[in-house]
Amino acid sequence: MSTRSDQEVARLTFEEFVEARGPALVRLARGLLRDPHTAEDVVQDVLAKALLKWGRVSAADDPVAYVNRMVVNASTSFWRRAARREHATEVLPDAGLADSTNQIADRDALLEALRELPTKQRTVLVLRHFEDYSDERIADLLDVTTGTVRSNAHRGLAALREHLSR
Repeated sequence: MSTRSDQEVARLTFEEFVEARGPALVRLARGLLRDPHTAEDVVQDVLAKALLKWGRVSAADDPVAYVNRMVVNASTSFWRRAARREHATEVLPDAGLADSTNQIADRDALLEALRELPTKQRTVLVLRHFEDYSDERIADLLDVTTGTVRSNAHRGLAALREHLSR
């Protein structure tokens, strides 16, 4: 499957945009939120809003960044309201091969540590390492300086190392 550049994605219809960027949006939300089902719900809500305003979204300088920012904002809003909600528990997978069980445990430990970070540090690390964004792009997306991005990344990685070493 070939990947499209952000400029190519910007010229797409809404349906083509969702097909091209949908999986990346879900990955972004899953990195920001605890529950994968909640992440999918957040992305669905964001895409519904983007569809209603597709003329404005597609006319933006960078529609991909625009929609990514919508996902980040919606995830942050969810975190703010999370204390008032019930939380579903994840069903643990059946015991399988030792390697896959260890990979699941490692992934779960990393996600647990990531969720304990402050929102800005978590957001910077997810955008940097899950979405492979540059510091400059993250700074534009979050409307902060690149120095703020770097310091949040540094502090977040230090906290992750400390948590995972325990």
